[in-house]
Amino acid sequence: MFSFRTTRLEDQLDKALLYGKVACLCTQNCWDTAAGRWMWDIFRERGNLQAVFTPRDAELTPGTNHIVFEADKLVGLDAIVVEIQDVGSRYFNYTKDVMQLMDALRLLGDEAPSLYIVDHMNPAGRVVEGSIPAVAGEMFVPKVAHRHGLTLGELVNLYASEIGARFPIHVISALVHDASRLLMPWSIAPASDIPGFFTPYLYSGGGLWNNTTVSPGIGTSRPYEYIGAPFVKPLRPAELPQAQGALLRPCSFTPAAGRYAGERCFGFQILLLPGESYHSLLHTVQLMRWFTEHYSAFEFDSAFWTKLSDPVIESYLKQEIGFDVVQEHVKLEEQKWIRKAKRYLLYDDAPYRIK
Repeated sequence: MFSFRTTRLEDQLDKALLYGKVACLCTQNCWDTAAGRWMWDIFRERGNLQAVFTPRDAELTPGTNHIVFEADKLVGLDAIVVEIQDVGSRYFNYTKDVMQLMDALRLLGDEAPSLYIVDHMNPAGRVVEGSIPAVAGEMFVPKVAHRHGLTLGELVNLYASEIGARFPIHVISALVHDASRLLMPWSIAPASDIPGFFTPYLYSGGGLWNNTTVSPGIGTSRPYEYIGAPFVKPLRPAELPQAQGALLRPCSFTPAAGRYAGERCFGFQILLLPGESYHSLLHTVQLMRWFTEHYSAFEFDSAFWTKLSDPVIESYLKQEIGFDVVQEHVKLEEQKWIRKAKRYLLYDDAPYRIK
């Protein structure tokens, strides 16, 4: 059973939420701006809160990038309420944690509790980039484009179809939240490496750098905007592949955490141009190809190709085909994904591609 609801979580009259045993899986984005409380406080005040699953450590601690839950803690529950801020790219770890939760509920069969999703708007908007996985990809990742243009509620709708979920799923519209009217979707940082306004627009390509020997600025205040490594020589922007919607400038940075912590890195900063569209994925693979051709120390780790899940782009990165082939391939894949995504939309506006 699936439902899309247009009244607030605290106004829902389901017995499971009013009187049943409730657990919450959430991040710092579950703060209610109007009531001045966390989402789980609704059930704590009712006296039926059983467990809260949240990221470990402080909310902006490097490395705090998963929500761990124990499968046995799901047994006997009547409802699980989820509230995180998805960021628009299929690599986002907290969204993968939600999909892992859905797999665990599926295994419970008829004993599974109902799943409630408190939806949020996508801070990366409805723009689509990239391709649907063509080969076996990462675990707990729905078959969506690299930048999918959906909300978490829509992703859950799609993933439920993919795994054949039979437990009840209820999505509470993002449009009924006071926070949606008062705050922009990125006002509360979704994760340590997604700190601000620009990050979701850079993550669809930038997230792939994490599986290379070049750092995307993890451990700095501007991740996915600063790109570099200790082995990179100081660059001139004209040397690098350019892209519509962005400028590059040479820079250096010293990460406080992550790869190259404490080491000075050289590279470039991506500067987004106001009012213009930037295709992060296509630009990123061009830059990666350039690094492959110019630095022997630039390498992909084994998880990179699983994360990418695209044999055509893989061939380009291995210098087997030209960029024009990749561009046409990505265009067709984005059109295919948009057609598929329409079946799972919950809001009036639809995903679209950069032309």
